[in-house]
Amino acid sequence: MSAPLVDLHTPIDPKWHENASKRFASPFMGTRHDRISVDPMMLSHAAVVCGKTIRDFYEQPELGAHCVAAASQFYDLLPVTHWYFSLPWLTELGVTMRYMNELPPVIEHPIVHDLEAIDRIEVPDTAAMEKGATAQQLFHVNDYIIEHMPKMFIPMTYTSDLTGAAAQLCGVEDFIMWTMVEERSAHTLVQKYMETAVNGAEVMANRYGMAMIATGSVLGNNDIFSDQAVNDYSIKYLHDFVKSAMNKGAGPQVFYHLCGNHETDYKLFKDRLVWSPFTIMHVGYKGREVFPSDLLVEEFGTMGTVMGSVDTKIMAFPNPKAVYEQARDQILKGRDSPSGYILGTACEVPPYSPPENIQALVQASKDFGTYGTW
Repeated sequence: MSAPLVDLHTPIDPKWHENASKRFASPFMGTRHDRISVDPMMLSHAAVVCGKTIRDFYEQPELGAHCVAAASQFYDLLPVTHWYFSLPWLTELGVTMRYMNELPPVIEHPIVHDLEAIDRIEVPDTAAMEKGATAQQLFHVNDYIIEHMPKMFIPMTYTSDLTGAAAQLCGVEDFIMWTMVEERSAHTLVQKYMETAVNGAEVMANRYGMAMIATGSVLGNNDIFSDQAVNDYSIKYLHDFVKSAMNKGAGPQVFYHLCGNHETDYKLFKDRLVWSPFTIMHVGYKGREVFPSDLLVEEFGTMGTVMGSVDTKIMAFPNPKAVYEQARDQILKGRDSPSGYILGTACEVPPYSPPENIQALVQASKDFGTYGTW
């Protein structure tokens, strides 16, 4: 019989956790404790660095959450742990997920093959959502964290990409085509997924309290869509999702992750999203280059805490000096943001990133982001 997970990991050091918690709270409390926080958007890398596999992370949520906790302490990152995957609330609409050895779960196949099928999709109510696969996975892992690592628990409702998840229902290629030739159908798909995700947010808030809303614009970016299309198919639904989720008890903390290239559409988000005093805004790229922190501060620094990025591509290669230098440059451009600054990566840190690269992020934060030294 294998040992319980809690017995396989080093206990969380309470002194480390206390300091990391004060650091994490600094941007939202207006304090200046220690240094700028580092959040490399940790998912399956945590399992890999703990000697497990990518598939282990997604198939065993409790293990995944414990690995994230261990990696957070090892690297001196955030005082919270979590587990999620990129396509929540789709199984509740009839999608079957398939687990992969080297990737996050993917859907077996689209369930919408013609336009008429879109109108037949029914949004499940909260009672049905509670019994669905997504909620059951999240219940199991969150209850595990509460029992074994209560100080690292943060209530969260995660819907990474309303537009991209809706596109999975019919296939991304068909969805993009429909946004040009069958606009009503494309909007109906996003609307129905958005309503499903709102019910998911309500389920999580009912069970765990005021759950942080983590969402963003991933498929809706300038590599695929015009600014107008990003507004119509992503920003509009982000606004409605966050507003509705807050009305259902989620929030008030919101994390907006704008993945991919937002070269010009970034200008649209400021005036069209829902903001709270506990909002974090993160933008990945401007064209082919990582989004500059000074522009991030200029555009969003008065609206909420901003999260600057190091290029995810360089995180995967054994060149910690390059990581350190880009982290330094981004910190220097963003550390004076009026509502606080966090250093992150442009998207999820690649699973096989060399540990020294993540240590380079933290070292740059210590060298150039320690409060009271600038």
